[in-house]
Amino acid sequence: MSDYKDVYFTSKDGLRLYARDYAAHTVANAAAATAKLPIICIHGLTRNSADFNELAPLLAQQGRRVIAVDVRGRGRSQHAHKTAHYHPWVYANDVVSLAEQLGIRRAVFIGTSMGGLITMTLAIRKSSLIAAAVLNDVGPMLSQKGLDRIAGYAGDGMHCTTWEQARHYIQRINQSAFPNNTDQEWDKWAHRAFAENAQGELELQYDPLIATPLKTGKLKATSWLARWAFKRLSKNRPCLLVRGAISDLLEVEQANYMKQVCPQLQYVEVPQVGHAPMLTEVEALQALQKFLQQVE
Repeated sequence: MSDYKDVYFTSKDGLRLYARDYAAHTVANAAAATAKLPIICIHGLTRNSADFNELAPLLAQQGRRVIAVDVRGRGRSQHAHKTAHYHPWVYANDVVSLAEQLGIRRAVFIGTSMGGLITMTLAIRKSSLIAAAVLNDVGPMLSQKGLDRIAGYAGDGMHCTTWEQARHYIQRINQSAFPNNTDQEWDKWAHRAFAENAQGELELQYDPLIATPLKTGKLKATSWLARWAFKRLSKNRPCLLVRGAISDLLEVEQANYMKQVCPQLQYVEVPQVGHAPMLTEVEALQALQKFLQQVE
């Protein structure tokens, strides 16, 4: 049995979207557990809610409800009606709909890569929803090198006939970021990324059109709006930046900019990992647990 329940909610433009809902585990002080804010986890560009299938139960064990969403066009969520709707502002609106339909007024946000961009956009769209934020290997300024690498594989519509082929594909496009991954880790990743379709083939769990803004150059390495969104996010609320030490998307230069803009920004590097940490690494998990202790 899974340790979460399936939740479906409706976007403002009528899409049926999906999230995993992990209930907070009972702790010794039930009143304290009830008072803890829930956590909303948002995945990266080509990923889905399964990315948090190891982290979410750990956080739930600490007495917090955890919601891991499938952003539109990924996982069990419906594809967008228009390619133009694969956009951070639309994604942010979907998260607002999720919170409203689940009765969540404030939450801690954990955003990996694109999920962090969505979290920053939420700081403009509905700032009151965000009590605290964790940005996982992302910020308002990104490295063009990393964007180019992701554009090289995102949206390629890969199909495989065996799980071994799926594992080799996932390993090929992510080896540089996870040089120490075992075959077991690549297998788990393949099963998060692929699913069997009606024809019995294994296909990636996302609409290839999600990559259009990246491939057409509409997604820029930085913009005044992104910088403003980060300033708004990091002002007067706890924020933690997690960076993969060998990341090619958020390099030292971009991380230093974020520290300069937000001197109170909490920061941790995950050694020997690139874009983006899974957040179950020892360094990331310790920093995350310490951070959450400051946010009730």
